[in-house]
Amino acid sequence: MGHHHHAPPGLGEPEFFAHSHGSAVASGAPESQRLHLRGVVLPDGDVRDLWLVDGLVRTEPVADATTVATGAWIMPGLVDAHCHVGLDARGGVDRPTAEAQARADRDAGTLLIRDAGSPIDTHWIDAEPDLPRIIRAGRHIARTARYIRNYAVEIEPETLLAEVERQARAGDGWVKLVGDWIDRDAGDLTPLWPADLAAAAIERAHELGARVTAHCFGEESVHQLVRAGIDGIEHGTGLDDSTIELMAQRQVALAPTLINLENFPKYADAGQAKFPRYAAHMRALYARRLETIGKAIDAGVPVFAGTDAGGTVPHGRLAVEIGLLAGVSTPEYALGAGSWRSRAWLGAPDALADGAWADLVVYDADPRADVTVVHRPRLVVLRGRVVARG
Repeated sequence: MGHHHHAPPGLGEPEFFAHSHGSAVASGAPESQRLHLRGVVLPDGDVRDLWLVDGLVRTEPVADATTVATGAWIMPGLVDAHCHVGLDARGGVDRPTAEAQARADRDAGTLLIRDAGSPIDTHWIDAEPDLPRIIRAGRHIARTARYIRNYAVEIEPETLLAEVERQARAGDGWVKLVGDWIDRDAGDLTPLWPADLAAAAIERAHELGARVTAHCFGEESVHQLVRAGIDGIEHGTGLDDSTIELMAQRQVALAPTLINLENFPKYADAGQAKFPRYAAHMRALYARRLETIGKAIDAGVPVFAGTDAGGTVPHGRLAVEIGLLAGVSTPEYALGAGSWRSRAWLGAPDALADGAWADLVVYDADPRADVTVVHRPRLVVLRGRVVARG
């Protein structure tokens, strides 16, 4: 099925993070703390001792370490697989606002973010040791006047390849296409790109070592883009059985952003007067959303937790998304989708093994038994330092 459906060479390597995400202790960081924790370590569920030194996990005892938690549940830092730091409802934001967004995510336990498109360059965050690590997709790529104003680079199809090249270089190994949006002439969702052109653009991104994902609400765009060789789908409400089967076979990732799908009835109401077909379509996609995402999970599509924060969704709500995912799968699956499985997919070092990043969240109870525990972290530890306390 074509080897390029897995991470392109170099992306899955920790070196990618080493050069793009700063050293474990960035300049200006306070003196390294030596910390010790003991508890049930997820996902394996064994009671273990962990020592944190110089931003890394150690499994052998470290002298002079301060014990900060015992009798706890310890999980690799949460991952928001679809998040927009640097974006609000009106478009790009200033630096203090972007920093506040990143801090809201961090305080809720999100320590790694896949930024699914932002109009501003947030690479300055990489030098801030107390802000989450971010993997970026550059800017959204959309057709002229066919997406939310001020969000995307808006182009005509003939410049798609050149724009994909530009965004592949601007990001950290991802490119984000807008796959479909309302077409005022058709009065409904339609794909933004001819299928053959999308396939060429995806191939070009792969040559440059980047993976491609796309915003897809409707049926047609997701059908075409999965067959065109895409690596990920955002939202995916229009998935049918044959596309789900192909995604599972090729291990194409899905970030359903269940929190954002809750807005579909509102979008439908807003479009009702002018675009009744679109409104009816959005309501139908909404009505079967849980069944659609549940089928994808059952079929073995790799599904990851993403909030779509930025734009109109507040930051720091990954625990809500994990809870919604647990409703269509299991708590254990949803936790993995928002933590260890997502980390592996994004090429982060092995979660909580010796020598891994000391990015973790500590809870007072077992989140596998009660997924709402994720709303209440006792400690959030980033790069080996306690950055938030419950």
